[in-house]
Formats: sequence, structure tokens, C-alpha cells
Amino acid sequence: MSEKISRMEFLKSMGFKGASLLAIYCGASAISSCINEAGDPADGPAGIDFTLDLNDPANANLLSAGGYLIVNKIVIARVSADAFAAVTQVCSHENKSKVVFRDDEFYCTEHGARYTLDGKGLNSEGKKGIKSFNTEFSGTSLHVFA
Repeated sequence: MSEKISRMEFLKSMGFKGASLLAIYCGASAISSCINEAGDPADGPAGIDFTLDLNDPANANLLSAGGYLIVNKIVIARVSADAFAAVTQVCSHENKSKVVFRDDEFYCTEHGARYTLDGKGLNSEGKKGIKSFNTEFSGTSLHVFA
């Protein structure tokens, strides 16, 4: 079984010392990466299951078609008078929480990945697709679940 070592120990083993070691160690921690920055809600242990009251002012964006809301890293969009769509906010292209709803599709503002209402990829950046969730609308309640 292999033993894990810290970043600092690894850099020392590569021969870095003093100021160069400090520059690399501190500089590397300031660089952003494409590692999953937010965690996908679809990976959560409890699963997705919540209800929104559309009478609540916090959910006002869902009162008309084309509006959307982000709740618990889920993008919920009203696509017509009685239909909604919900997908993870985490883009499959580089795992960043940048997905929004625009022009009747889900769109990642980071690199332009595009997705259908059910999460299927529409271009090369979105080719992996994203997780979609079920919605049920009754009266003024919108139930979102896996």
C-alpha cells in the first residue's frame, strides 16, 4: 500500500529548497484549477428532494416562463405556463458551478457548454451532458426530486 505525502514533502523530494520552494508552494495554491470546485448535488448522500412555494417572494423568478432560480446547486427553470426543468448547476465540461438557463436551454457561462432541458449536451463542451431532476407542479408548489 502506498503512503501519501504532502505537497511540501513532494516538492522537497524534487530538490526544491528555500525561496524557490516557498514560491512554488505558495504560488501553486493561488492558481485556480478545473477540479470540481463546488461538488455536484447529484453526488450528495441524501439525494435531491425539496419543494418550493411559488408564493414565497424568494422564488419570484419562477413565476413566468423563461425565469430561473438556483437552489442547492440545482438550476430550476420555468419553461412554460405549467412546465419546469431542473438540472445540476455543475457543468460537466470543467465541473464549475456556472450553469444558468437562457434561450430555452441550460448554458454554462464559463466556456459555453449548452444543454437541453433534460441535460443532454448540445455542443462539444457539453457533450457529456449534465444530471437532470424530476419536477412536479401543483397549485403553487413545485416539487424537485431525483
